[in-house]
Amino acid sequence: MPKTPRIEPEHFRQVYERLKSPVSRYDCGRHCAPLNGGEPVCCSTQNAVPVVEKAEWQLLRSRTNMWRRFKPYDAATRRIVDDLPRDCVAVTCRGARHCERDNRSLACRAFPFAPYLTRDGEFIGLAYYWIFEDRCWVISNLQVVDRTFVEEFVSAYEFLFDADPDERKTFHDHSATMRRVFSRWNRAIPLVGRDGGYFKVLPRGRGIVPLDPAKLPKHGPYKSERAYRRAVKEAGGTPPEDAADAR
Repeated sequence: MPKTPRIEPEHFRQVYERLKSPVSRYDCGRHCAPLNGGEPVCCSTQNAVPVVEKAEWQLLRSRTNMWRRFKPYDAATRRIVDDLPRDCVAVTCRGARHCERDNRSLACRAFPFAPYLTRDGEFIGLAYYWIFEDRCWVISNLQVVDRTFVEEFVSAYEFLFDADPDERKTFHDHSATMRRVFSRWNRAIPLVGRDGGYFKVLPRGRGIVPLDPAKLPKHGPYKSERAYRRAVKEAGGTPPEDAADAR
């Protein structure tokens, strides 16, 4: 059954007011773009299809012509659209070169992060969407995440959870799925703490402990500066000038 509508476009306008800051002082899209045909991973529907609630879609259409409904182009994207709840819409924008930052969706503003809720429902920090581990530069460089972004992220999602408790349940369920996946892999879940610091959720319910920033995990071509530059060279790109400084 579809959930009872509780949230209005005005709620998302206030969410946007709360979450404006970039993830980092670094232009993270410049770090992943050389490995993605020159376009940031989060700005390409070849990697991620933005999904918005209908209330948010209504707000976006009233503010800009940057967005349009997403049209599936293969079996995988047809499944994404077909499996959406009735109150959600898959959308696409005109691309990174035409981005209007004030008119980004919540999914864009928050990427690659999602609220992490414990089994008891406590919102303790920011987890990432693990399917992007090998493609998103930020996921391998959590130390660059700006505290202002974290504070705004928490404020925005706390407001959203108060406006629509089903949103809290969605991320509670998502966090539970992440725990199952990482336990199956026998890996800890790294978190950016909402009130500072880094933590890791140990697999199989063994607790949550502080995580040394020097031991934040790295993935794929971002495991080292050498691996990154080699991957960029193989892709025919050029690393950004501040690539080494961010590590």
